[in-house]
Amino acid sequence: MKNQQAHRTIRPRTRSAKLVTTMLAAMFFSATPLHSVLAENVAGTDSVDSFAVLGGTAVTLTDSTVIGDVGSPVAVTVTTSTVVGTVYPAGDPVVLTAYSDFLTRYDALAFEQCDSFLTGDLAGLVLTPGVYCIEAASTTTNGTLTLDAQGDASANWLFKIGTGGTGALTGTGFSVVMDNGGQPCNVSWWVAEAVTMSASSFKGNILAGADTTFTGGSLIGQVLAQAGVTMTGTDVFACSKLDAAKDKSCGRDHDKKKDRCNQGVGNGPEGCDPGRSNHGDDSNSNDEEGGTPGHPGRKGHDD
Repeated sequence: MKNQQAHRTIRPRTRSAKLVTTMLAAMFFSATPLHSVLAENVAGTDSVDSFAVLGGTAVTLTDSTVIGDVGSPVAVTVTTSTVVGTVYPAGDPVVLTAYSDFLTRYDALAFEQCDSFLTGDLAGLVLTPGVYCIEAASTTTNGTLTLDAQGDASANWLFKIGTGGTGALTGTGFSVVMDNGGQPCNVSWWVAEAVTMSASSFKGNILAGADTTFTGGSLIGQVLAQAGVTMTGTDVFACSKLDAAKDKSCGRDHDKKKDRCNQGVGNGPEGCDPGRSNHGDDSNSNDEEGGTPGHPGRKGHDD
């Protein structure tokens, strides 16, 4: 089956209408509107969005860098790691709320209808947006999965691993590559059981039903797990925190343009130093904060 799928673009068939009972069940389990949970980026609830790592029973970080918040209802251990965000203490109300919302989201996604079924090995596949399901486990070794947005930056992918009831997601040397405008924050991985990644360049928001372990490699997205999360030597960039990292992922250019200083009269105050344009006399402020405009001057010079 792997050879038949390798290097082939898979376009999911058009979804048929969901059964009314399925929709009602999904709405029952979800505290958020149905359309905001299904077929969209699962990082859609404010209480969860800020987290890069959220583990149900424990979070353990070693020699890792995490851009985003970290927390667990039970235990958090950070050793020789850098966290650009908040490390919440175990049992913090913020964590408890986020974890509860994660469980609601996890249950809701279990009802999302599959567009296409895949075998367990994702190496060599090129997939357009859709909902892809694997009935059992998924294992990919030294392979690349390409997600082709076909020019649509808002395109979404949902991968459901273990739809038959059991199934883990495992990758070694596994790379997920975005193509034609695809954004990693629009990729979601719903996993029935554990997630294990080694030396992998992974993208997307993980919702795991069991333990999640990353060794080496990197992740752009979130790890949300019902059991423990262990990360060793891994770089993690949460979607909501990419501004702080000045990353251009997830469809947003975070290299903000510098504010322009006022170089003359008539365009109002900018609140910045135009470079000694007032010749040392504050009454001749070229920032037009009520003072007399001065000569534009030469920025960075003494006169």
